[in-house]
Order: sequence, then C-alpha cells, then structure tokens
Amino acid sequence: MTDFHRIKRLPPYVFEQVNRIKAQARANGADIIDLGMGNPDLDAPRHVIAKLVETAGRPRTDRYSSSKGIAGLRRAQANYYKRRFGVSLNPDTQVVATLGSKEGFANMAQAITAPGDVVLVPNPSYPIHAFGFLMAGGVIRSVPAEPTPAFFPAVEKAMQHSIPKPVAIVVCYPSNPTAYVASLDFYRDLVAFAKRHEIIILSDLAYAEVYFDGEPPPSVLEVPGAIDCTVEFTSLSKTFSMAGWRMGFAVGNERLLAALTRVKSYLDYGAFTPIQVAATAALNGPEDCIVEMRSIYKKRRDALIESFDKTGWKIPSPSASMFAWVPIPEKYQGLGSLEFSKLLLEKSDVAVAPGIGFGEHGDNYVRIALVENEQRIRQAARNIRRFFETSDRTLHNVVPLTKAG
Repeated sequence: MTDFHRIKRLPPYVFEQVNRIKAQARANGADIIDLGMGNPDLDAPRHVIAKLVETAGRPRTDRYSSSKGIAGLRRAQANYYKRRFGVSLNPDTQVVATLGSKEGFANMAQAITAPGDVVLVPNPSYPIHAFGFLMAGGVIRSVPAEPTPAFFPAVEKAMQHSIPKPVAIVVCYPSNPTAYVASLDFYRDLVAFAKRHEIIILSDLAYAEVYFDGEPPPSVLEVPGAIDCTVEFTSLSKTFSMAGWRMGFAVGNERLLAALTRVKSYLDYGAFTPIQVAATAALNGPEDCIVEMRSIYKKRRDALIESFDKTGWKIPSPSASMFAWVPIPEKYQGLGSLEFSKLLLEKSDVAVAPGIGFGEHGDNYVRIALVENEQRIRQAARNIRRFFETSDRTLHNVVPLTKAG
C-alpha cells in the first residue's frame, strides 16, 4: 500500500521518540520528572468547574452546539480584549471560538491556503505553525523567531526570494518554545510590513497572561489598522489551566474569520455547550486565579534557574511563557537535541523537549516546561548534577560528545 500524500509531508513526530522511552522507563518503575510536554499541572479555577457541573445535564445542553461559539462566550472574549488590550471587537463577526488555538491554526490554514502557497513561519516555532500549512498543501519558508530589528531585513529578503509571493506570516509572542516577547513597536513595524506586501498576519497569543517581569505582553491588534490584515489566536489552556477542555479563540479580520467559520462549519459543531458556558465564566470571572497562576510559575522559574545553576547548566531566565529555552551544555552539543534529551531521560530520569522538534534551528537547545512543583524541579537538578559528574566515565563508549570534523 502506498503512503498517503499528506502524511508523507509530515516528518516523524520527534516528541514521540522521547515519549516512548519515558513510557518504558515508567513501566520499569522509574520516577520520571517530566519537564517535557507543556501540560499544565495546576487545577482549573473552582468557579469554572462549578459552572461546568451546574450546566451539564440540563435540558438541551447535550445537543450540538454552535461551531463558532455561543453568543455569550464570544461576547466574553470581546470584553476580555477591550479590558486587556483596549481593542474593540464585534463578537458576531470578529470573534470565533475554536477547539483550542491549535485547531484554530490548522483550520485557518485550510481556509486560506491554496496548493503551493508560501507562508513565512518562525524557526524554531510551535509545530502546528508550520505543519498546519504543510497539511493544507502550502510551502514553508523559515524566518527568524526573535523579535529584534534584524527580523525585518530577513523577512524582506524572504519576500523577495519566494515564488510565488508569500500569502501570510506567522508570529508567536510570548513564544513557544523560545519565550521571546515582542514589543508594541515591533508589532507596529510588522503591521507596516504586512500592509506594504499585502500579506496576512497570523498571531499566536496563547501565553498572553503567563508573564513575570515587566509589562504585560501586548497584542498586535493594538496597532491601529492591524485588524485589516490580522487574525490572532488565544487559548484558555494556560491562562486558566484548562488545557484538556480545548477552548480557544480566533479574533480579528472579518473576512478571514468568515473563511475560518465556513471551514469549521463543515468539520465540527463546536465545543460541548457546558464547556463553553464554563469558559464564559472564566473570562467574565475574578482574576485572582490568573495572578496565582503567574506567581506559581514565577517561583518555579526561579527554582529552575537557581537549582540548575548549581549543576553548571546556566538557564536563560524567561520573562514570560511557561518554558525555558536552554542551550545544550557545550560538552554535549555534538549529540544534537534529540539524543541529548534521550540521554538525560535514561541517565537522570528527567524528561525535556528536544529543540529539533520545533525546527532545525532549535537543535542546539532543549525546552524545559515549568510543569512540576519546586521540590520536583530541585530534584531534577540533583539528578542531572549526578549525571553530569559521572558522564565522563559512563559515556565514552556510547557516543562521541563533540561534533565530527
């Protein structure tokens, strides 16, 4: 039997290789400290769970829901944007509820991509940013991930050297995996670039509320006129620790959202109505749970940096997101991120995400997620320190630790 065309366009899912080793180790009784997948371990807010319980089982709530989201939920998201960013949105035409931001991205790619269309995507970046378009028949051209002045000469060059001309550019700040944060000045330049070249901006803002230092991360829609060419994706997964609930949003340009709505209308009936009602309660409710979430992740970040520093592994301090983007120690760089991640798992019972899973420019890094408590993070550091101290004796027969000439 021949391979299926769309499946052939996808590389092996790198994280699955680490997951297999992790599962085997656990089956053998190992206590794995899992800092790999960005899967929040915090509880969803009690008032949100209470609203779900209250709504489930009521007459009519078990029926098909609304694909673009119930009206109250879309209003709640519009109100959130007004409160948080000062951005006015029409909940009927400029807000669509999605099954998490990942589904929103994938279906937007289906809606706007013709076979062969070129899309500019950061490298490294979250996998759906590229593979959503690859599955839709598009072509990816990599651009820098860091929002510095050097970004714009690079994307101008990408525009000049792409045939056909790119149709869209993806950005993600605070970034998964790199934790970069963009300024409003960067977004102003981005909107000017997009308008000059007549391309679409697709912004992933899933980590808008997970920040520790400085000002809250802005939205690109705060730039006057950005809504002419922009759709932005947000999620309740991290803000309210509701990852498994699969509740997100696409907001912005009416024409683009109409295209997304049309695609979704063929593919889904929206999230379970009680989940949408509970999500409405989350957006409209008290924000002390968000403040507490930030405080917990900040303490974990500080514990990570302090404890790993004692191992000799310096962790760059992320100012936002629930991740640290960490260079592989020089001694192990020749392994690449996948082999180093496997080694860390096998020798220290600590799981991290290999940077190669986010693009080839991530291969000298691993992503460490703040999804274990401070005590477990410090235990991970102790395990890694023991591994580092004995690696000269234990690794010489396994694999060379420097890149071949």
